[in-house]
Amino acid sequence: MAIKINKTGVEAMQKTAPAFIDAVKWENDRLIILEQTKLPLETSYEELTNVHQVWDAIYHLKVRGAPAIGIAAGYGLYLSVMNFETEDFNQFWNEFQKHSDYLASSRPTAVNLFGTLERMKRLVLAAQGKTVSQTKQLILEEAHRVKTENCDICQGIAEYGLQFIKDGMGILTHCNAGSIATASRYGTALGPIYLAHEKGMKIKVYADETRPLNQGSRLTSWELQEAGIDVTLICDNMAAMVMAEGKVQAVFVGCDRVARNGDFANKIGTYGVAILAKEHHIPFYVAAPSSTIDMATASGKEITIEQRKAEEITCGYGKRTAPEGIKVYNPAFDVTPARYVTAIITEKGNLYPPYETGLTKLFG
Repeated sequence: MAIKINKTGVEAMQKTAPAFIDAVKWENDRLIILEQTKLPLETSYEELTNVHQVWDAIYHLKVRGAPAIGIAAGYGLYLSVMNFETEDFNQFWNEFQKHSDYLASSRPTAVNLFGTLERMKRLVLAAQGKTVSQTKQLILEEAHRVKTENCDICQGIAEYGLQFIKDGMGILTHCNAGSIATASRYGTALGPIYLAHEKGMKIKVYADETRPLNQGSRLTSWELQEAGIDVTLICDNMAAMVMAEGKVQAVFVGCDRVARNGDFANKIGTYGVAILAKEHHIPFYVAAPSSTIDMATASGKEITIEQRKAEEITCGYGKRTAPEGIKVYNPAFDVTPARYVTAIITEKGNLYPPYETGLTKLFG
């Protein structure tokens, strides 16, 4: 069920800086998400009342961004058992585990999804001896906690990342790692940018369009423009020229999974941006909330990369732009080796090479 908000209502919600629309929220036993596939043409929310709708929203990118996916999964698990009537713990556990596995199948790369699901499993197992009603309440409270913690994490990333921004700087970013990707005020990669803007710094952001689903043009450019930040949209294949012209002094990107050695997965195209930044001697920063740190994965070679449907490339926005029957390779993410990363920004501090040492110290 979509809930449309007129423009006046949106503007009223965005008077605080940075502009913020809560992308994932819980109201009246419903998960309400900002329907991001309709941006920037339409700002609307969708009500989700069962786990199947949550799965669909995650898979079809209605809710997206690693932190927001993790938050949605927590509430999705609660919805999956909210109306399940039993006082037998084993029956409840089987139902819960079935839906947890189901949600895990929605997207394979973002570690936040699996982190939240495992966190909820541990919670339920620890609740043995309590009534099923009490366990349900614990699940809902934990889902709220996942969201609250994420907001605090994004605040920390914004503060630690601010030291890399100077007045007058040009910044390039790829995909969308702002508030709508995290259900927080700041987001991750855009967090330091928002904070710099709040402090009166004059910065100019270049947003890659991020093919094939254009998260940069549809979401990042919209989000930054709404916040009153100077943003310029460029095609993905313009990044090298913009760097060569001296318009970019730093690159900030988010991530969906960081391996123990500092390799990280992010939206497809990030790897190329990192190579270009190194060639042009531009620092390349990765904003990584602790929920994306995967210490069980030794390197980027072990990260599973999601493959998306061919139609996202051949029929973008419903219009065919490629021949019928053409073979398509459509990975949703790529892996950037740690050697291209200047620093990893976390809510606990900034990390520098060798990353395995720092990550192990903070998160091991």
